[in-house]
Amino acid sequence: MGNGKRVVIGMSGGVDSSVAAWLLKEQGYDVIGVTMQIWQDEAEEVLEENGGCCGLSAVEDARRVARQLEIPHYVMNFREDFRKAVIDYFTAEYLAGRTPNPCVACNRYVKWEALLKRSLEIGADYIATGHYARIEQLANGRFAIRHSVTAAKDQTYALYNLTQEQLSRTLMPVGAYTKEEIREFAGRLGLSVADKPDSQEICFVPDQDYAGFIEKTAGKPSEEGNFVTKDGEILGRHKGIIHYTIGQRRGLGLPMGRRVVVTEIRPDTNEVVIGEQEDVFTRTLYADRINCMAEPTIPTGRKIRAKIRYNHQGSDCTVYPEGTDRIRVEFEEPVRAVTPGQAVVFYDGDYVLGGGTIL
Repeated sequence: MGNGKRVVIGMSGGVDSSVAAWLLKEQGYDVIGVTMQIWQDEAEEVLEENGGCCGLSAVEDARRVARQLEIPHYVMNFREDFRKAVIDYFTAEYLAGRTPNPCVACNRYVKWEALLKRSLEIGADYIATGHYARIEQLANGRFAIRHSVTAAKDQTYALYNLTQEQLSRTLMPVGAYTKEEIREFAGRLGLSVADKPDSQEICFVPDQDYAGFIEKTAGKPSEEGNFVTKDGEILGRHKGIIHYTIGQRRGLGLPMGRRVVVTEIRPDTNEVVIGEQEDVFTRTLYADRINCMAEPTIPTGRKIRAKIRYNHQGSDCTVYPEGTDRIRVEFEEPVRAVTPGQAVVFYDGDYVLGGGTIL
């Protein structure tokens, strides 16, 4: 199948990319393993405990697997690309009162754009990853991402922003298998990472203290402000807008006598708006920065399905154009906690139609 074509696979040191490398070799590709150095300033004890996709321990795990598979392995430094495309974006979005998705940015601009560029420079025909998704060329000639065979591990949401050129040069062999099958392959091969747990966190904030990371990156503490009602009534003081997101119920510290939620963040006035549960349900959202995948434009006026966050099951909706690069999405049933900065991703059955950034 591979006919000796060269493929550079991003090896994170986890079981998925490790088995992906083996699958590609079995399919007849000339496989080169690459581990991307993008965030290596973690303390050693965090590295050993976390073992995420970006730590120093990942390099050693990937190197061991490459040796077992008898493929070459290299480490490439992408820290500057990662800082500009992911960390600066992540920090700026939180400071602007939005909740970003750093994995979407990392996939588009680092794991694909930067890695693909370097891979082509060394004569590769493709790049490959261990994502649970499939890539197909449709009858209309366009490339699209399709759900993996296992809904439990499907990763299409964070891949909606890839370009046609990137998709045309990408292989995702893991998407044809379940997680259990992948671990079984790894165990049968005797790979050292067969039982390695999946990384669940944002890799560059392993302690999950987003606010602390943003303050350190921005070089200044978060400014306190007021919790208010939607009409401006002051309810109390908050720790800084970077500590909050739409729909948040915990950690507010407000003696309201009932459960309340964050309904809006106002960076211009440094206010966090508090409301009732029903206030975070809506039938309408707006989005821009649209990327189209399965079709040249996001289909309008017909029922499709949309996800508004990674773990959202998806809801039926209709899309309407609102200018050149802006759309309005009308849901059939109210959805909870539409969050500016997150992605809305559209599906037609198993296929990703595209998506955009929620306004």
